[in-house]
Amino acid sequence: MTIGGFVSAANLSCQSTLTGNQTLRCGFLNNSVKTNALAFGGCESMGHSLRIPHTKAIRLRPRKGVSPLQVVCMDFPRPELENTVNFLEAAYLSSSFRASARPSKPLTVVIAGAGLAGLSTAKYLADAGHKPILLESRDVLGGKVAAWKDNDGDWYETGLHIFFGAYPNVQNLFGELGIDDRLQWKEHSMIFAMPNKPGEFSRFDFPEVLPAPLNGIWAILKNNEMLTWPDKVKFAIGLLPAMLGGQAYVEAQDGLTVKEWMRKQGVPDRVTDEVFVAMSKALNFINPDELSMQCILIALNRFLQEKNGSKMAFLDGNPPERLCMPIVDHIQSLGGEVRLNSRIQKIELNNDGTVKSFLLNNGNMIEGDAYVFATPVDILKLLLPENWKEIPYFQRLKKLVGVPVINVHIWFDRKLKNTYDHLLFSRSPLLSVYADMSVTCKEYYNPNQSMLELVFAPAEEWISRSDSDIIDATMNELARLFPDEISTDQSKAKIVKYHVVKTPRSVYKTVPDCEPCRPLQRSPIEGFYLAGDYTKQKYLASMEGAVLSGKLCAQAIVQDYELLIARGQTRLAQASVY
Repeated sequence: MTIGGFVSAANLSCQSTLTGNQTLRCGFLNNSVKTNALAFGGCESMGHSLRIPHTKAIRLRPRKGVSPLQVVCMDFPRPELENTVNFLEAAYLSSSFRASARPSKPLTVVIAGAGLAGLSTAKYLADAGHKPILLESRDVLGGKVAAWKDNDGDWYETGLHIFFGAYPNVQNLFGELGIDDRLQWKEHSMIFAMPNKPGEFSRFDFPEVLPAPLNGIWAILKNNEMLTWPDKVKFAIGLLPAMLGGQAYVEAQDGLTVKEWMRKQGVPDRVTDEVFVAMSKALNFINPDELSMQCILIALNRFLQEKNGSKMAFLDGNPPERLCMPIVDHIQSLGGEVRLNSRIQKIELNNDGTVKSFLLNNGNMIEGDAYVFATPVDILKLLLPENWKEIPYFQRLKKLVGVPVINVHIWFDRKLKNTYDHLLFSRSPLLSVYADMSVTCKEYYNPNQSMLELVFAPAEEWISRSDSDIIDATMNELARLFPDEISTDQSKAKIVKYHVVKTPRSVYKTVPDCEPCRPLQRSPIEGFYLAGDYTKQKYLASMEGAVLSGKLCAQAIVQDYELLIARGQTRLAQASVY
């Protein structure tokens, strides 16, 4: 491949003066598709980020007399999503809040956690005319999509966030906020590195001219590098029950791991190794021998049943500013509040076991008409009042445990050639997915240097290891994938700097038999609700799941309006008696 071929997948249009009258011109187009985010991210209060200079890191200075390449974004147009059943259903749910009767006495709803679940809950409650008070323990918005700026002005994130076309509630949210243009759509492809052919990639390309599921079937049939024809036939036969059985069949597979299901259906282990190891790690940061098959089938159902379901988009910058702040602005414009550095120490109870207030670390007590916990499930379990723990609704949460994940950012001293303007499945033992953010994201564009953002998974054995150990292991994997450009001793591409963000408890670990343990948003405690991608909703533990859980939580509170108002009046009457 020529250098132009490598960069052509990067959706770049660049011109750089070389020597004399020679000019390098590269015009590149991308067929990009929009996709909703797999939740690669971290725990709102347990994740932490570290920046430790590598012993071999170098600092670059621009060379005099050399003109940098000029990078111009040429992303694909936004795909048509509005005519899908799921998008229309999501749009209707959104509109129900705006169209609901204005409350005579708005509810004050105290919400713990300003990740996407908490932000979504607050946004839709505000749309319905109520007053949310959103409390975030840290000084940054986003929870599992949080990001930080380093001393050089570069951003590093909790996770590598991809937005899929199959996640309609997220897409509706962007439209409602008027920020659709902040999604950078990529070509409709899934691209896998080929460890047995270092430096090469294998693609599943979805043709635009075919409807779903034919475009997905075509993409699979056309790929002969990863799956043989016998593999494809056996896999197709194995999938028939899922295609014919619908949602009921999908839910019934929760008791099997991916590997168990594949073998039960007669699908060769080679299919699991070639495709579903990478897919399992991308969806839940664990391998197929642990992941529930239901998780894979939900994703396949969305990707194959909607023409643009598997199309992917990158946010055009850091999530706190480009996604979370517009939600905060919307909430505040309608009278709601968002407070950072407000960590909850205890859930204070009334004599009847209902919530009296949230006690903060600074000693302040925040009271409301209703209360929502939109933190990761592990944080909720730490703060559960003792007399709630024996209630079956809360007992079932014991099975839901966050999975460790590590997000790695490496800035190199040069532009890597063998990359794409897209999400890449690494198919390495330690890495899940990665992207060269210097070409995929407008805010992170750099014409002279690459910044790889990589998801290190499974991470359970690595979460307690040092940053330098993790970087060394990452470089070993990259050297195997790209031997022409990266070496472990940095004799080729050299590390300028790096950041490692560890999340000991991220999305819940989707092992078999977890589905019955996922709680509804309305708890058995009057006036207490849950939101979060681990709660009951039809999508994965993802950004889409988080946003939908927030909408369902807000819907439950709006439906309980009369009950909550009556509870408030009773409390006032009791207080006046005393």
